[in-house]
Amino acid sequence: MTEPIDPKRFRQALGAFTTGVTIITATDAAGADVGMTANSFNSVSLSPPLVLWSIGHSSTNFAAFMQAKHFAVHILAVEQADIASRFAQRGVDRFAGLQVERGNEGVPLLTGAVARFECRTAFQYEAGDHVILVGEVLNFQDSDREPLLFARGQFKNA
Repeated sequence: MTEPIDPKRFRQALGAFTTGVTIITATDAAGADVGMTANSFNSVSLSPPLVLWSIGHSSTNFAAFMQAKHFAVHILAVEQADIASRFAQRGVDRFAGLQVERGNEGVPLLTGAVARFECRTAFQYEAGDHVILVGEVLNFQDSDREPLLFARGQFKNA
């Protein structure tokens, strides 16, 4: 008989996989900017250009991202660890003092990222305690900046 998986140990084991750090942004039904830090980002397809990320059912932004027709993914640069931390907190104005541009459907676009992908929400898939969102990339920008990394619960330099 298989032992039940301990969620805390499972999360620690997953933390051994180094990922990039992203901020996902959109606007909610009232037109307010929403955003969150996520490391669940992944490429899916080159043709058509598709990317994915996942959001937990318990996220304070869950309803906003479920209704959003468009979103943006920002792959953060090494010097953006403070912004990643801010967008991971609850109860703070995540956009305070940030320079914001506007993309498709008014989606907030942050400046200074290593890469930025403007997406149309193409699919949503229930997956346990998360929903996987697949976006069709409509536009992107990239740079040669060094990306911010995340491993074992901490931000790291490339």
